[in-house]
Amino acid sequence: MSSDAYQKDALPRVRGKIAAEASLNTLTWFRVGGPADILFTPEDVADLADFLRQIPADLPILPLGVGSNLLIRDGGVAGAVIRFGKKFSEITLQGDELVVGAGAPDIAVAGAARDAGLAGLEFLRGIPGTIGGAVKMNAGAYGAELADILISADVMDRTGALTTLTAADLDFSYRHSALPEGYMCLSVRLKGKPGNKATIAARMQEIADAREESQPLRTRTGGSTFKNPDGVKAWALIDGAGCRELTIGGAMVSEKHCNFLINTGSATADDIERLGEEVRRRVMNNSGVDLVWEIRIVGRKAEDVL
Repeated sequence: MSSDAYQKDALPRVRGKIAAEASLNTLTWFRVGGPADILFTPEDVADLADFLRQIPADLPILPLGVGSNLLIRDGGVAGAVIRFGKKFSEITLQGDELVVGAGAPDIAVAGAARDAGLAGLEFLRGIPGTIGGAVKMNAGAYGAELADILISADVMDRTGALTTLTAADLDFSYRHSALPEGYMCLSVRLKGKPGNKATIAARMQEIADAREESQPLRTRTGGSTFKNPDGVKAWALIDGAGCRELTIGGAMVSEKHCNFLINTGSATADDIERLGEEVRRRVMNNSGVDLVWEIRIVGRKAEDVL
């Protein structure tokens, strides 16, 4: 059975919220994209496991946090989108460690560490998104990355079985982890070290100020668009290729930081994707560097569902 076989009155029985043909364009930072065949917000871990046991083993699934660093195409998402809400956002202090739900915003984790007097997690103040997404892409900023602080992650496979993976198991590299396809991160254990609360708070403020100064935070954007190639910043390559303020449809390369693509208000997901590909083409022609998307692009193009 495929996702096409699911009708609204035949969805799996769950305790959380579930809907068919559910809009996603308000759930991502770009504010674009088509609907999900199924959108499910589990009540808890057991509810999620029960859902996974009811759906076909080959039904695609897409975990969703706050929708940063994600571009959903205009034709929507086949299969099930699993949204980790407040029930998966708890943060618990255990000595010099934090146990954090996958749905917890990175900024909230940084704040909890500050309040507990734990240093080493300040960089999370500068990363949009949730901890679950940070594990998947080994998110990093301001000289640190998740690999530096992660002890272990509790994950669930497509059968609903739980497993704990260590940092070594995840084999982190630049903006990458070895989290197996089909596995979802449910919670993590993060390490800190005792520090001075005022010093930690001051560092977090420095990061917040730097982001405000250099990034288009108050726009519809997906965050940093392309990975930095070895030894050079992606924004410098994009700027050098003459792409600053380049537009396609309602999508534009940010004037403030040209490794950010912006929905000016009328963009489609296709506008944004085509603009990104045009930037890649121009950078390749100008410098010979093949930029790699950092933003994850998922779903079907509009013409694929006509």
